[in-house]
Amino acid sequence: MKTTITLLTSATLLFSGAAFANHHGEKHEMTEEKAMMEKNLVEIAASNEDFSTLVAAVKAAGLAEALSGEGPFTIFAPTNAAFEKLPEGTVDELLKPENKEKLTSILKYHVVSAKVLAKDVAAGEVETLEGSELTISTDEGSVMVDEAKVVKTDIEGSNGVIHVIDSVIMPSED
Repeated sequence: MKTTITLLTSATLLFSGAAFANHHGEKHEMTEEKAMMEKNLVEIAASNEDFSTLVAAVKAAGLAEALSGEGPFTIFAPTNAAFEKLPEGTVDELLKPENKEKLTSILKYHVVSAKVLAKDVAAGEVETLEGSELTISTDEGSVMVDEAKVVKTDIEGSNGVIHVIDSVIMPSED
């Protein structure tokens, strides 16, 4: 019995954690990519300091739970630097409870109800969760979403993908 417990304990120690050795003695670690695939898109954004303004806005708009759902979603995620390009005071104004509807509309305009990887992106119009269409274009190897440039692609999560953009995009106010 003692031998069995020792073997089980040894096996548990060998296979617990992210690192293990194969039969050649090479050490393998869980990749950052695999770790991200276990998180939903909101968790991924919340774990990245570059998205702190976006995460605050998503929470203020009451969208965190919806965007943590099953999806799939493609989020064109503006960085903190992208939010800083907006006129001074815009973000603070949008985060006020009385502007929740406008903030929600802007954030939904950054989300498509499908998982679209960079290799599958095609120029054209695509409908957003906000209900209107944004324009995807390509120019000399760059991908643009309306007037925002895609600066990083394919941050995959359990419920979709994030493409990082350098500007906040706005739906038209028809």
